[in-house]
Amino acid sequence: EAASGAAGGGGGGGGGGGGGGRVPGVNGHFVPDPFVAPALAAKENAVELSGISRAHWEATWSDAEVRGAQAAHVVGTWGATGAIAEAPLLERGEGVYLYDRAGKQYLDWTSQAICTNLGYDVPAAVVEAVTAQLVKLPMVYGGLGVTEIRCRMAALLAELLPGDIEGFIFPSSGNEANEAAVRIARRYTGKHKILTQYRSYHGGSATTLAATGDFRRWFAEVGATGFVKMFNPTPFKFQWGEDEAAATATALAALEEQILLEGPNEIAAVMLESVVGAGGVLVAPEGYMQGVRALCDKYDILLVADEVMVGFGRTGKFWGFQHYPGVLPDLVTSAKGLSAAYLPLSVVGMRRPIKEFFETTPLGWGATYQAHPVALACAYECVKHVLDNDIVQHAAALQPVMEQEIAAIVAKHPSVRQGRALGLFGCLDLVDRHGHYVQPLQGPSPEPVLKFRQALAENGIYGLVRPPYIHCAPPLVINEHELRDGFARVDKALDVLDRELGLAPP
Repeated sequence: EAASGAAGGGGGGGGGGGGGGRVPGVNGHFVPDPFVAPALAAKENAVELSGISRAHWEATWSDAEVRGAQAAHVVGTWGATGAIAEAPLLERGEGVYLYDRAGKQYLDWTSQAICTNLGYDVPAAVVEAVTAQLVKLPMVYGGLGVTEIRCRMAALLAELLPGDIEGFIFPSSGNEANEAAVRIARRYTGKHKILTQYRSYHGGSATTLAATGDFRRWFAEVGATGFVKMFNPTPFKFQWGEDEAAATATALAALEEQILLEGPNEIAAVMLESVVGAGGVLVAPEGYMQGVRALCDKYDILLVADEVMVGFGRTGKFWGFQHYPGVLPDLVTSAKGLSAAYLPLSVVGMRRPIKEFFETTPLGWGATYQAHPVALACAYECVKHVLDNDIVQHAAALQPVMEQEIAAIVAKHPSVRQGRALGLFGCLDLVDRHGHYVQPLQGPSPEPVLKFRQALAENGIYGLVRPPYIHCAPPLVINEHELRDGFARVDKALDVLDRELGLAPP
């Protein structure tokens, strides 16, 4: 009994401080394991500046020196670095053409990443404006000061965008613009989910890759939350209906069901590319975008139009969403054509109620180079150049040429299933001898496709080659002769693909 009582008393004393004295080593102040700092594996971190190579002060480097520096220090993006080991060493541009250090000419068939809309003859007004801004005031952090060029650019865009889209911020890239749009939608609505399509691309950050639908989201999908994928009205493996009207009706019914199941009170926005770009230049079937807009209105959800590729005239209208009568987005993002890719700049435009909301509520997004005055000076003159030279109308006028040339290629080449063209934005679908896509978008490329890529380069076609799609999106300043020449070059490369696939005699 004494032993039992002592044990009980000790327990009570430890728990509540009552009872007898503490038992040594029991219930006392916790003693951790001794901390032993790991030894530093010291590395030298000083650099002797006097040892910097004088080659950096030389006017020119040899090809061997350039390739040596590339092999030793340059890291590729998206794909493995080895993929660019033999990429052309480009030296200059002129019109719609690029030239490598050996003098070989390439026709820029995709405006690089659908961005060099004005080609390589930089308008004199752009050069003058950029130089003047650099000399006068090269940098202002947008959170501390305001510049005239920022206000001018915002005012011009308010006139170029329809309805009450009249508030603007100016990030540095399409990725940043879409990231900001997601943040704005969430903060404005107080809701978290964002619906995006499987066949889409919205940028390379963790947030925008999670918003992306194609394979690139797999690189960064873990950790991002709130992004819900919806099927496009143009799926890979099935049809929503036997004709466009039926497909539109069924796709919209499926979207409404998804909205109801995800919870309208949880969905901040539906974010769509106005015309799906990297996923194959997919124009929504008639009535689809109007139906999405109506569903967003019905359930109090914002509509975000990603115009990063198609804004500023690519499709023969100033904005891609203008191909869908009656559709006015709540947020619009764009980049690329804004500055013709001469300097990095993008834009997010917002409707009046959203702008007014953030007059007294923190936007919650910012960046050091937001509204950079030199980039804005460049973009301001680029947009005025587009207006002064009827660039948008020029793109629209060349659509029949695009359609004619694509139709001829589809008729000639069994490796091409179909094509699409809207303004100067086109695409071909490549298929194998069984009528299936020649490869998945994520690769790898089979040997016939590798031979096709080589043939494109040999025929002087430069740009994004992402089978099973071949995009046709040259600078908007291309003329008819140059456009037809480009298709002739692609035609020759497709002869190689047909033979390699066993679809034509060797």
